Amino acid sequence: MIRFFSAGESHGEALIAMINGLPAGVPVDLEFVNRELWRRQQGYGRGGRMKIETDKAHVLSGVRHGKTIGTPVAIEIVNRDWKNWEEKLPVEAGDPAKHQAVASPRPGHADLAGALKYNFPDARYVLERASARESTSRVAAGAFAKLMLRELGIEILSHVIRVGHMELQRTAAWDEIVAVNQKDEVLLGCVDGEVEAGMKQEVEQVSRTGDTVGGVFEVVVHGAPAGLGTYAQWDERLDGLLAWSVMSLQAVKAVEIGRGVTAAESFGSQVHDAIHYADENNGRPTRFTREQNNAGGIEGGVSNGEDIVVRGYLKPISTLRRPLESVRFDTREATSAAYERSDICVVPAAGVAAESMVALTIADLVQRKFGGDSALEMKRNFAGYIEQIRSY
Repeated sequence: MIRFFSAGESHGEALIAMINGLPAGVPVDLEFVNRELWRRQQGYGRGGRMKIETDKAHVLSGVRHGKTIGTPVAIEIVNRDWKNWEEKLPVEAGDPAKHQAVASPRPGHADLAGALKYNFPDARYVLERASARESTSRVAAGAFAKLMLRELGIEILSHVIRVGHMELQRTAAWDEIVAVNQKDEVLLGCVDGEVEAGMKQEVEQVSRTGDTVGGVFEVVVHGAPAGLGTYAQWDERLDGLLAWSVMSLQAVKAVEIGRGVTAAESFGSQVHDAIHYADENNGRPTRFTREQNNAGGIEGGVSNGEDIVVRGYLKPISTLRRPLESVRFDTREATSAAYERSDICVVPAAGVAAESMVALTIADLVQRKFGGDSALEMKRNFAGYIEQIRSY
């Protein structure tokens, strides 16, 4: 079983990611890991924090001579902004006069709920952990999950299909998704240049008014075989596990599998994917084929061999340059919500973080199904299963 933990605060000394359960012998490409961290920082509408941080993975354990060794992998990502916060957020008591309180909770954030839950006098500690900066740890761990899945020919990428009111109105081909993620300059992560230009205008419009904008990203798992997940128990269904993992990301308020939203307003004959059988071996894990993939690669909680498609619906960032009404923690008087340096649009970055959560989920199911203390053993078991379903 693959397990992942994270630690660290937004303005703390570092973020920590730990991933346990990877088999020994998985080649580790640190350039790939660091590019994943770079991708999370990109996108039109990112805030000033991204000009400060240059996220790099420092592997502390679990990797030797370029390969995993079957023990927990611990990764540190240093916060360069820490130098500005050492006296504001010291580990020891420090000087109370230098503490930077979040005096009024921000609507849409965890500020008030967290302060009430933990009995904090203000929301500083809540902000520090609830911040989407934490997703850096997820991307670092997810990169290792991707490296494991790559050994089996499974790839995971994302693209943006909506920012504000501007939406991609067609299905993106896998090659298009690969191409947009290979770019060295990231605008808004859409496969269609004309639509992306419209998305940019949406961001520019809200930026002028001090507002923020959300959108929808799509994560695609390419190359996963049929048989991941099960209908046998409610908490082992693949769609449920993916929904849980993506919904856990900051600002995600809804998750869709395949065409789940439009399916709810359509007839069954328009939704369900007809099944065919190829006369000859088509190079896929099975010869069963579908003309459409409305199910998003999952039926009955089990992957069916088509691309697995998961969408995350991202609310607008809650920190506004034009703050909403709030109340002071100390006096309970009406005031404007606190303002912290923030982004305008993070949909492309959220897609990268969601890739990591999907990768960790898929990698865990792969490890459970195929096992193996080493990458060689896992690949042997995987190959045997592929031969089984290919000859079915």
